[in-house]
Amino acid sequence: MATREVLIFGRFERFWHWGQMVLIVLLMFTGFGLHGFHNLLDFRVAVTLHTFSAFALLILWLFSVFWLFTTETWRHFLPTGRGLWRVLRFYSYGIFKGERHPYRKAYWRKHNPLQALAYLMLKIVLFPLIWITGIAYLLYFLWRGFPFSSEILEWIALIHTGAAFAILVFALIHIYMLTTGHSFWEHVRPMVTGFDKVELTPEEEAYLEKDQPAMIR
Repeated sequence: MATREVLIFGRFERFWHWGQMVLIVLLMFTGFGLHGFHNLLDFRVAVTLHTFSAFALLILWLFSVFWLFTTETWRHFLPTGRGLWRVLRFYSYGIFKGERHPYRKAYWRKHNPLQALAYLMLKIVLFPLIWITGIAYLLYFLWRGFPFSSEILEWIALIHTGAAFAILVFALIHIYMLTTGHSFWEHVRPMVTGFDKVELTPEEEAYLEKDQPAMIR
């Protein structure tokens, strides 16, 4: 196995990542303002920014879902139990002992088992939960005449806020992980340049050098 720098994050994937980050930060800021955690924005302005940011993020996610399935990149997000325990042990114990990370990024698998599981839960649990509750809240005027609608709306608001806090926790853990092991820039650089160090089989290395020379350094 040879370790080479390979383009594993394409332009759209990097645009998706940074665009999603900006929109989620804006949604968090305006959303927490609407809930009274700060008074830095006028309520009407916060509602407008929150709504427009939500629709922009929804459009971005629709494009990302289309991209994931047309490029078959969704395979990188499939969780696997193989090596999961070793990665969990590393982050809970080994990392503090200076041990080497047990997972080596491969051309066909850029996320370790724990990352794949976390990203999958984010995409199929937290994101749909916050979208369903957010749209239900936004369209309250259509179903406010139903029995117990006000009580249901309270639960929707609680679930929506709870999901937002869960996403915030995920984001904070994500940022923390960027400070472990290598330097912060070494972790962030692949999502800026697209290139990361990857272990390649001789066949993969030969294929990239011959057919995709721009993807390998």
